[in-house]
Amino acid sequence: MTTAEFESSIVDKTLHERPIAATHWSTRTLAAQLGVGPTTIRRVWKRNGLKPHRQSTFKLSRDPRFEDKLLDVVGLYLNPPERALVLSCDEKSQIQALNRTQPGLPMKKGRAGTVTHDYKRHGTTTLFAALNTLDGTVISMCQQQHRHAEWLLFLRLIQRKTSKHLQLHLIVDNYGTHTHPDVQAWLAKHPRFVMHFTPTSASWLNMVERFFRDISENRIRRDSFTSVAELEFAIDLYVAYHNANPKPFIWTKSATDILAKVTRAKAALALIKR
Repeated sequence: MTTAEFESSIVDKTLHERPIAATHWSTRTLAAQLGVGPTTIRRVWKRNGLKPHRQSTFKLSRDPRFEDKLLDVVGLYLNPPERALVLSCDEKSQIQALNRTQPGLPMKKGRAGTVTHDYKRHGTTTLFAALNTLDGTVISMCQQQHRHAEWLLFLRLIQRKTSKHLQLHLIVDNYGTHTHPDVQAWLAKHPRFVMHFTPTSASWLNMVERFFRDISENRIRRDSFTSVAELEFAIDLYVAYHNANPKPFIWTKSATDILAKVTRAKAALALIKR
């Protein structure tokens, strides 16, 4: 067997077979199976971009109007209407005020900072946010719950915080609070609000999710809070700091590119199901 053939056999075994007692190969288990050294397996994997220990998640939307909604939302990102604001809106619910039971040890040379694995819960809050896709500023509000009543409060806040002569295009998901009859009645009385719904199971299409990811990573996840009020104060400070020097998230993918990727994913799933 030539070197190229041997490498091809390693790649094929990595991609299409599993070890008996595990879900994926390690360099040692595959090396033992093939009678070679782990370094050989590691080199082949590196040359072929294989990382069996890693796994990412995905979900394809089954929304029958997926393409229409996709074209609508991406169109707003890439070609926003004139004399209007495009606001990407959502709620980040159940943000926990977690207080570590002991102070963590600070980072030092050769050692990462540490926190205790256990904590005390002090309640939760919900962050409502509307991201201006043009300049990156955020309108926000924290509430204890995220029912349609709180969503109406947030719509009224947006109404007060934006110029009255501008039409408002809100990108939201299909959560029930956004389509509640009371919300529909309020929107009918405020025609400058135009709602655009993302497809089901397509939260990645809502740009405000990027902001939620950043505030979680940069401000919430690694901190400790003794009360919900302290947590909400930290969130408010983060938003104020963000708005003092906002940077918009730039949408780069066209609807055509996204549809092509979805088509390929569906074709790959169809082959697996056979």
